[in-house]
Amino acid sequence: EIDLEAVKDLGLGFVRRPTGGRGVLHEHELTYSVIVSEEHPEMPKTVTEAYRVISEGILKGFHQLGLEAYFAVPRTDEERSALKNPRSAVCFDAPSWYELVVEGRKVAGSAQTRQKGVILQHGSILLDIDEDKLFRLFKYPNERVKERMKSAFKNKAVAINEISSRRITLDEAKEAFYKGFAEGLNIELETYQLTEEELAYVNKIAKERYENDEWNYK
Repeated sequence: EIDLEAVKDLGLGFVRRPTGGRGVLHEHELTYSVIVSEEHPEMPKTVTEAYRVISEGILKGFHQLGLEAYFAVPRTDEERSALKNPRSAVCFDAPSWYELVVEGRKVAGSAQTRQKGVILQHGSILLDIDEDKLFRLFKYPNERVKERMKSAFKNKAVAINEISSRRITLDEAKEAFYKGFAEGLNIELETYQLTEEELAYVNKIAKERYENDEWNYK
């Protein structure tokens, strides 16, 4: 469903994430990643509940910025059905269980996977959004459908700087969510610098797997 010609024309990269899910344009945003053992005493056994616990950090981050964010909980059969059978490949098109929303619109998108006893949850927190560029990256049956989806999107997703009373910089967002994760997860964060050996290993994995067409198109 992604228009790879448009990706190329816009000079963007393309990668398939191990958590799956719908498409994200990584641009004017703050991304986060949490890696934790499934055996951690604070981690619930179910994906949905673990998602809620980890997302508490994002919730508190929004509160640090003075935004009244809250967790979305699909209540009707129609809303639950939409989660299983999404009409759009655009990630921010609909909130899922415990997704973060402000004024009814999605402000952060997250995904989780569990492998070998380890939980990975990562996501994207929008500071700004270029809707024209985003919708150029997906395929639609015709222009009319594309415009209809684009128009509906405005009621479903929003960026921080559209709803904040002042412009939030990336550095301010980093600080807010740093404090938010510390508070929401009740942890003390320590800065860590990768060693040259670790960095070399990261680059090796990127080159041998995640930058390969074999991984991204399979």
